[in-house]
Amino acid sequence: MDKRHKELLRKHRLWLSEQLLVSETVVQFLYQEDILTQAQVEEIECQTSNKQKVLKLLDILPARGPQAFHSFLQSLDEFSWVRDTLRRDLHSQPGPALGSADDVCINDHILHRVPTDRELSRIATLLGGQWEAVLLDLDLTAEDLYRCRSDHPLDVHGAALDGLVQWRRAQGKRATVQQLIKSLKAADIHASMLLDALH
Repeated sequence: MDKRHKELLRKHRLWLSEQLLVSETVVQFLYQEDILTQAQVEEIECQTSNKQKVLKLLDILPARGPQAFHSFLQSLDEFSWVRDTLRRDLHSQPGPALGSADDVCINDHILHRVPTDRELSRIATLLGGQWEAVLLDLDLTAEDLYRCRSDHPLDVHGAALDGLVQWRRAQGKRATVQQLIKSLKAADIHASMLLDALH
């Protein structure tokens, strides 16, 4: 498997484990295409949860030859949003080096729109302990952050979400995904995390 394909599967590993059900069509298609052996199919199927089945498949795939990635994409007919996300991410990073925040390509329509409540909640989860650095860069004051912390003691997600909602309320239509990306870069957070939050 190509190094870029391996990197892409590694980068989206946890997201894939939450999105896919591999038992029925995915594993059988890969077996049919001679990507997986019978023993590997059994190894995947004997995992106790669907998440573990996906993770086991992702462990096996990189060593299954040059056609493994493309066959995997073909197997995702019932999960077209997953296939589209992987293709988009692959095409947005044409060079051999994955990882620079500048490599992330999000189309203009998404860049210039205001994130929804649901998207802000996902972003708050992904920010974790770095939420304050991002919100400071989004022009919230130290007093605003103190209020978020006070209103949500012991709840980092709640504090981060509160801050993001305040930012969106204060900025109105200027509270765009593009602004968020700039602040993520300023806080040294890879902008590709937004792709998971926005899909």
